[in-house]
Amino acid sequence: MNWKLKNEHDYLRIEYIILFFIALRLIGITNAPLEIAHNWRQVTGLMVSRNFLEIDATLWLPRVDETNGGTGIIGMEFPLLNYLHYLLSLLFDYNHWYGRLINLAVTSTGIYFFYKLIEDKLSWKTAYYATIFLLGSVWFTYSRKVMPDTFCMGISFIGLYFANLYLKKQQLKHFIFFLGFLTIGFLSKISAVICIVAIPFLMNELQSIKTRVVLTVGLILCLITTYIWYFEWNPYLSMTYGNWYHSGTDIQSGFNELIENPLASLKQFYFSSFHSFLASILFLISCIYLIIHKHYHLLTFLTISLVIFFLYMTKSGSVFYIHTYYIIPIVPVFAIVIGHYLASLKNVKITLGIVLLFLIESIANQQHDFFIKSSETYKLTLEDISSKYSDKTDLIAINGNGNPQELYLSHRKGWVLKNSQCKDPKHIEKIKDKGCKFLFINRHVFEQRLPYKIQFENRDYRIYSISD
Repeated sequence: MNWKLKNEHDYLRIEYIILFFIALRLIGITNAPLEIAHNWRQVTGLMVSRNFLEIDATLWLPRVDETNGGTGIIGMEFPLLNYLHYLLSLLFDYNHWYGRLINLAVTSTGIYFFYKLIEDKLSWKTAYYATIFLLGSVWFTYSRKVMPDTFCMGISFIGLYFANLYLKKQQLKHFIFFLGFLTIGFLSKISAVICIVAIPFLMNELQSIKTRVVLTVGLILCLITTYIWYFEWNPYLSMTYGNWYHSGTDIQSGFNELIENPLASLKQFYFSSFHSFLASILFLISCIYLIIHKHYHLLTFLTISLVIFFLYMTKSGSVFYIHTYYIIPIVPVFAIVIGHYLASLKNVKITLGIVLLFLIESIANQQHDFFIKSSETYKLTLEDISSKYSDKTDLIAINGNGNPQELYLSHRKGWVLKNSQCKDPKHIEKIKDKGCKFLFINRHVFEQRLPYKIQFENRDYRIYSISD
């Protein structure tokens, strides 16, 4: 191989690298949501997709199976990913893995636009290395899960790309694309709002004041729409139907929760962001490089991004360090900083060696998520069991201990109980009065027999009839 690579045409095209990562993440793409990491978050979205198909396709009224005796309509992020899943199911019948495929396709497209934007604003080499580090980061895993965290960022990258085109060419079509993509990106999950940091850095004094004002007005419209969905419509759904996603905490309480466990919060940065200690070391070196060489423009971008992200952290509280995916929004910024440093290195052989070592470490630390443990597959029998011993309209309760995974897999609606609630006659009577007919017990986590009529029993599950 010729290591004297001088320009982008000497490198493997970024499109091929993105396609390679798509192919790699197709491994186990049809797996049921049984992976250990955040299966609960995936099944919640899958419930919404399936209910669009089976009950009501009203986009602004998403509903889950954990109805607690009600409708299941819930306040959550704008369910675009779930609605696309529903539309695909209209064509090919419902399959859970469509959501994985949609997220992978949209996120990968967004990463390509991420590359094109950085190529235009910094350099092709910075864009090249930044994109590879982003592909190998925590995004490697979450871009194939039925979750909106990379999905929303990918769409927002497309919006930023067209914002840059509008600033350069002042064409209406570019403004419309910017407004549309950025709005649906922000709506798909509010964490994508960190992308607003990039807008001022796309502007310069060569652009007319009118052009910059129009773009700013467009950004404000994006933010107003996002505010209405999250802070007006979601509270309305919560008050009306009684279901609510985690909506964060107040900033002071969130800050207190973070400083109570600083090591867990720091781990999100030094490991979870790239699943690589090498990348963490590179990021620190890259920051020192920016300071020494007085790259104030990029340092300012990094600083403002971290300030905005810190507000997001404090709003999230302890949830930030409990869930790995909360680090996702800031990782592209870290990737740009690392990419900028690597682009400055003269020895291409050493640089590509560093990149390869990073990818080996990162992928090795994430590959387990592409495979299902055999100890979890017994849960896939739930729908067949449910179909034999209950009607589809029967409400059930199951001891998921906060995780709705098995309620989704049973293809029933009802309650997710703690083990302690299963033993509480008053609580059982309460859900019975609301229409619950069966109590499903996962014997792997709760073996105690209960004083109700046993409808079914095997080594995994016990079903009690609690209706008269």
